[in-house]
Amino acid sequence: MQNDRLKNLFHLHFIVFIWGFTAVLGKLISLDAAPLVWYRMLIATVLILGYVLIRKIKFKFSKKTILWMMIGGVIIALHWVTFFMAIKVSNVSVALATMSIGTFFTAFLEPIWYKRKIIKHEVVFGLVVILGLYYIFKVDTGYWYGMVLATISAFLASSFTLINGKLIKEEKPSIISMFELGFGVLFLSSYFLLNQQFTTDDFFKLSLVDIGYLFILASICTAYAFIASVKVMRYLSPYTVMLTINLEPVYGIILAFIVLGENKQITGSFYIGALIIIAVVVLNGILKSRLKLKNK
Repeated sequence: MQNDRLKNLFHLHFIVFIWGFTAVLGKLISLDAAPLVWYRMLIATVLILGYVLIRKIKFKFSKKTILWMMIGGVIIALHWVTFFMAIKVSNVSVALATMSIGTFFTAFLEPIWYKRKIIKHEVVFGLVVILGLYYIFKVDTGYWYGMVLATISAFLASSFTLINGKLIKEEKPSIISMFELGFGVLFLSSYFLLNQQFTTDDFFKLSLVDIGYLFILASICTAYAFIASVKVMRYLSPYTVMLTINLEPVYGIILAFIVLGENKQITGSFYIGALIIIAVVVLNGILKSRLKLKNK
C-alpha cells in the first residue's frame, strides 16, 4: 500500500509538470479564454469517449452521482476560464504564482467537506507555501486583475478537487473525467448560444498553429492528465493533491521563461521559494505516512 502511494505521488508530480506547460500553451493560443476552454473540453471529451469505447468500460451510477459530476463539470469549466483569463490579462508567472493560494483554501474546505477538524499543520503549510511564492515572484500590483481572476480560479480548483475526492470512491477515473468534461462543454455551449457567439465567423476560424496547440492541450494536458489526476486520488488525499499542485508555478514559470521569454529573471530568490514549496510538499508526505502508520 505504501509503495502504491509513493508511485502515485511520483505520477502526480509528472502530471503537475504537464499542467505547468498548460499555462504556456494558453498564452500561445490566440483564442480568448472561454472559446479556448470550450475547444479544450470538447476535444478531450471526444478522446476520452473513444478510450472508454475501445476499453469497453461499463458504468452505472445514481442520479446523485450524475448531479455531482454535472456540478463538477461546471466548476471545472469556470476554473479553466478564469485561469486562462488571468494568463491573458497578466502573464503565466502571475497567474501560476497566485493560483497556489488554493492550498490555503483546501486547508479550510476539506475539513468542512469531510466533516473533520481543521488540521493545524495543513493551515501552516498553506501559509508557508504563500511565503515561498513571495520569494518566487515579487507580485507586481499592476497585474491586480489577473491576480483576482487567479484567486477565483484557485478557489474553484480546490472545490472540484474535493468533489472528485468523493466521486473516485464510486466510479472509474475515465468515466468521471468524460462526464465532467462533457457537462462542462454543455455549460459553455449554453452560454455561447445565449450570447449568439456560435454565429460569429471568428469562433470556428482556427489557424493551423492554434489547432496543433489545442490538440496537445486537449490530449496530453487534459484527457491524459485529467484521468490520471483523478486516479491518483484513490491513494492521495485532496489536500496532498492540492499541495503538490503548488509545484505547478515552479515548472510553469521556468517553462514560460524558456518558451515565452517572459521578463522574469531566475534569481536566488526563485530557488529559495522553490525549495520552500518542495520542502513543504515532502514534509506533508512524511507526516501523512506517519499518521497512517500510527492509525494502523
